[in-house]
Amino acid sequence: MTTTTQRVRRVLARPETGALIGALAVYAFFFAVAPTFRQFDSLATVLYQSSTLGIMGLSVALLMIGGEFDLSAGVAVTTSSLTASMFAFQLTLNVWMGVLVALVLALAIGAFNGIMLVKTGLPSFLITLGTFLMLQGLNLAVTKAITGHVATDSIRDMDGFDQARDLFASSVSIGGTGIRITVLWWLGFALLATWVLLRTTYGNWIFAVGGHRDSARAVGVPVTFVKVSLFMLVGFTAWFVGMHQLFAFNTIQSGGGVGNELLYIAAAVIGGCLLTGGFGSIPGPVIGAFLFGMVSQGIVYANWDADWFMFFLGSVLLLATLLNLYVRKQATTRRLT
Repeated sequence: MTTTTQRVRRVLARPETGALIGALAVYAFFFAVAPTFRQFDSLATVLYQSSTLGIMGLSVALLMIGGEFDLSAGVAVTTSSLTASMFAFQLTLNVWMGVLVALVLALAIGAFNGIMLVKTGLPSFLITLGTFLMLQGLNLAVTKAITGHVATDSIRDMDGFDQARDLFASSVSIGGTGIRITVLWWLGFALLATWVLLRTTYGNWIFAVGGHRDSARAVGVPVTFVKVSLFMLVGFTAWFVGMHQLFAFNTIQSGGGVGNELLYIAAAVIGGCLLTGGFGSIPGPVIGAFLFGMVSQGIVYANWDADWFMFFLGSVLLLATLLNLYVRKQATTRRLT
């Protein structure tokens, strides 16, 4: 077996290989059919669309590698935004007080999901579906009860707003084009998550728990800690994305976030994470989120009917999943021959 052949097999065995091939194909397609797509400012818009999904996709991917799902992630983003906005506005406080309270609540929601999972033994699908429905109802009911409307009041003129916006929702100029700061946060979080997953004991625990929980516990892996902390990590990223939305738009609709949890899972699956847990990577969901950004903006730049977006996204998800399956089978076959 030559060195080149060994390298090819290692590349094919990587979780993100199929997603990368798919992303290159989608990029080439829109590059050819949509001239506007080729401009650098268009790429900046694609990256922004990808980043807000991608930040959530990172934590959801880690949770999936650990063998669990979180269907409440989408509405948890909105819950964080609503909490920060209403707490600060109604009590006339500095917005940073609302930000901190929202962080505590987001982590508490994650901890609740994790503790319920390990204490009851119920599937995470059922537990987080319940949390999803409760949060969806609370978002609407509490917002209407406090504000009298389905949206929060604008916090644009409140103390601390400008500083919070600089952290969560500002832009930086690169080559004369404004790049939203969420893109930089996304890439930074991805690098940190990659290091944690591949270079730390905690990363090994995630793979072990997702691969076989009982075996992991038998060799001393703190399964309860890993599960709960992964759900809390999803809560943290939900808070972060929620703060971006709040300080980017000043006000939040209480019905937002429904359905986004499926996009987060889709980005992880496109990126090669297995639904059964124990397998995946961080570059994979990064590529998966970038695919989402290309599809969502590519349809606009190609002047297609936006009603076809979900169909196109579903097709990309299915094809990318099939490609990932094919690549893994090829890698396995070549390893055995």
